[in-house]
Amino acid sequence: MPRITFVTTEGQSIEVDGRPGESVMLAALVGMVPGIEAVCGGACSCGTCHVYVDPQWREAAGAPRELEAGMLEGIGNVTGASRLCCQIQIGDHLDGLVVRVPV
Repeated sequence: MPRITFVTTEGQSIEVDGRPGESVMLAALVGMVPGIEAVCGGACSCGTCHVYVDPQWREAAGAPRELEAGMLEGIGNVTGASRLCCQIQIGDHLDGLVVRVPV
């Protein structure tokens, strides 16, 4: 199972096993990661699963698609590393993924 590390706003690392084909957001919810609210349940319509993808993982995680990019425009603290984790699909290529929860 691919392992994902979430770094909280307090700097705590929470490692969660992700299931291929599911979203990073779902892994965060299962792992009870603070700061990942996922109010819309993964519909890419709220921005409450915003994360920063660590630099070494940006290419593997991919760039936001049009719908996600539009949603990101409406939330604060967006950087080039920003993604909505409901839109990142887990696969073996993301084993070791590190994402940070924004302040």
